[in-house]
This record gives sequence, structure tokens and C-alpha cells, in this order.
Amino acid sequence: MYIIFFSIAFVLSLFLTFVVAIAMHKLRIVDIPSSADRKIHKKKIPLGGGLAIFGSFFLVIAVLQFWGTHYFQHEVVGRNLFGLFIGGLILMVGGFLDDKYNLKARYQFIFPILSALTVIGFGIGPHSISNPFGGQIDLAMFKISIDHIGTLVVFADMLVFAWLFGMMFTTKLLDGLDGLVAGVAGIGAIIVFFLSMQKQWYQPEVAMLSVVFAGACLGFLVWNWHPAKIFLGEGGSLFAGFMLGSLAIISGGKIATTLLVVGIPVLDTARVIIRRIQKKQPVYVGDSEHLHFRLINSGLTQKQAVLLLYSISLSFGLIALFLQTKQKFIALGFLFVLMVLVGVWFRRKEKKEDLRRLTYMLQQK
Repeated sequence: MYIIFFSIAFVLSLFLTFVVAIAMHKLRIVDIPSSADRKIHKKKIPLGGGLAIFGSFFLVIAVLQFWGTHYFQHEVVGRNLFGLFIGGLILMVGGFLDDKYNLKARYQFIFPILSALTVIGFGIGPHSISNPFGGQIDLAMFKISIDHIGTLVVFADMLVFAWLFGMMFTTKLLDGLDGLVAGVAGIGAIIVFFLSMQKQWYQPEVAMLSVVFAGACLGFLVWNWHPAKIFLGEGGSLFAGFMLGSLAIISGGKIATTLLVVGIPVLDTARVIIRRIQKKQPVYVGDSEHLHFRLINSGLTQKQAVLLLYSISLSFGLIALFLQTKQKFIALGFLFVLMVLVGVWFRRKEKKEDLRRLTYMLQQK
């Protein structure tokens, strides 16, 4: 059954991506590179590919939920699915507007914030998470009841908001090479699927959500693989992180596992933000500081860089299937040390390049 619905989502996404690409061309919603930006592609590429992932995912889920199967009744209920749909729809609307009108950075934050708040409003979130030192951490100790609205579980809701917001902007900033975000999101979803099928967890409804999302991502990837025929666009890059983050929450707070899959992008995003602050540059303005751009500059092709990052995500994801919570945090610590070393190496290389340029300029004089 999982293979069947994975295949349906894959084929549907494959078809919808083709349709969206044609529509975006006609609407002139395309990414046109110029000599002044950091983009690698040389010709105009349609945006909005995230609509295909969004559409294929929720069409398959709707079939499962409403057309006789009523599959989601226990770990994932209709209210949760509707919350994911509304949250994703907000991102699609905001992404379409940004792709069309190139919104200012401060307006781009509105839609992810609304999306995360929607998930919280529909009650998606863990009331406890695993303690790496044993036991559980209770997130429901502090609640605020709001008349006619519901109960605000303060610590849980704060965690969900920060987690989703961080995941969305990780995949948004990761979206710099053909196929990178769609592939990493697909890998993450597949890892959550296998984790949900393990005996000690066994969450078949979470597994179905994960495998359908993986099928939607990989169907889009066929068109997004280098050289890309279509890009995710703003909404799609955010939706990938939104769904990965939501799957981690719905599956019972499997945040450490998801972090291992996207650990390199998350830590790289933090490193880039720190570098921009050090250089007194706006945090939200893009540059070529990200690891995937650095790999390209070091001589790798786009395909080689993307496959390398796929391999890292898949390796740590597979490791997570066999680790306990404490061991996962140790693995995350290893990732952190690795990224610190990478950052130091890049910094030294940058200083050598600056010194080489200065020496050349002095020699010219």
C-alpha cells in the first residue's frame, strides 16, 4: 500500500510539475539571471514548482482521507491534516506573490509566521519530548486557557513555532543548486517513514504522510535535476522545510532525527548568518557564502556538490535509525564540530585569497 501511494504521488507530481512549468512560462513568472547576481543558471527558468509538490501531496492525502478509506484516524486526524493544508496554502500564496512581484524581505517573513501559527492553532505539536539523559521533558506544564479559542500550551507552542520557522528558512536558504532541496526533503521524508515503521514506534499514519510527501518531492525532482527545467520558487522552498518540520512533530517529536538529516544545512545557515553579521551585511541578503556555493567554487560540478550533500544527509539519516536519543545528540555534536572545522577552513582559505589579491595588486603598482 505504501509503494502504491508513493507511486501515485510520484506520477502525479511528475505531471503537475510539467503543467505548472507551462503555466508559469505563460504568466512570465520566471527567474531571469543577470550578471549582477550570484545565480548559476544562464537562462530563464519558471518558478512556482512547489505548487506541484503541494498539489500532488494533498490530492493523494485527500483520496486517503475522504474517498472511502478514512485512513487517518489515530496518530493523525482530520484536524491535523486541515492545519497542514491551510499552513501550506499560506506558503503557496505568499510564494506565488513573491515569485511574481519580488516582495521586499520584510514582507517575506509574514507568510512563514502565519503558517507556523496555523499549525499551532490546529493543535499540531508534542506535549513532551525525549530527554537525551533519560525520560521525557514535559512541555505541557504551563498552559493558558483562552475563552472560545482553546488552550495555549506555552512551551510546546514556542518550540513548534521556533522549530518550523527554523526549518522553513533552512530549506529556503539551501535552495541554491538544482535538485538540492527537493532531494534532501525526499531523503528526510523517507527516513521518517522507515523510523515510523520500526516496532518500537510503529506509526502507520505518519509513515503514509511521509512516503506520500517523499513521492511528491521525487516526482518534482525529475524536472528539477540539473539542468533544471523548473525551480521550487519561494513557496516551494519554504513548504519543503514546513513539511519536514511538521512530520518531525507529528511523529512524536522526532526532532533529533530530522536534525541529523538536515544538520549540515542547518549549521551552515547558522554559520552564514554569523559571517554576515561579522561583515556587517544584512542577514536576509543572499551571497555566495553557503556551503553548496563554496563546493562549486572549489571545483565541484553542480551534480557532484548535490550528490555529496545527498550522501551526507542520507548517511546521518540512516545512522539515526539505529541510535537512541542520547546517541543522536552525540551525532549532532559531531556534526557541529565538523561544521566548525569547515568554517575555519573556509576562513583560512578566504584570508589566503585576500592576501594573494593584495600581493598581486602591489606587484601591479
